[in-house]
Amino acid sequence: MYSTTDFRKGLKIEYNSKAWVIVDFQHVSPGKGSAFVRTKLRNLETAQVLEVTFKSGEKVAIPDVETRTMQYLYNDGSTYTFMDSGTYDQYTLTSEELGDNKFYIIENSNVMVTFYRGRPVAVEVDNFVNLKVAQTQPNIKGDTSGGGGKPATMETGLVVSVPFHISEGDLLKIDTRTNAYIEKVK
Repeated sequence: MYSTTDFRKGLKIEYNSKAWVIVDFQHVSPGKGSAFVRTKLRNLETAQVLEVTFKSGEKVAIPDVETRTMQYLYNDGSTYTFMDSGTYDQYTLTSEELGDNKFYIIENSNVMVTFYRGRPVAVEVDNFVNLKVAQTQPNIKGDTSGGGGKPATMETGLVVSVPFHISEGDLLKIDTRTNAYIEKVK
């Protein structure tokens, strides 16, 4: 059992006999009355988002989820295919089930796939990934004032704001939590 003090983003809990992941939470201590935790939950099976308030100290169950390392094989336009390296079984997830994580996985890379009741429901990505710039504007000489940036499309289709010195083919470190450029990888 998890207590409300254990809540953090990404924690998987069971609520109303269904598996949910905590998207956001906030501990609230009002001047009058007892403390509570306001949470935003996303259903692992249906991707439905729900806002729930728990009393401070309330307990929730741990869902029957399993996480396996799998290899991302390919995207056929609507589904993403993953393979279990041990058994060679292949599983597919839709673009909706992956959410924004589809922008952070590269073909033939290993990712953590979450299974709920024997069915793949989500993919977990690292906090930082290295992606190659597929398309960006050429650098404009002398345009260094202002400290702004330019848009760059990564190899997975993600669009990130990058500094002016970045060019096509560069390998960049991207923060998956904020979609932000961190640094150029050498």
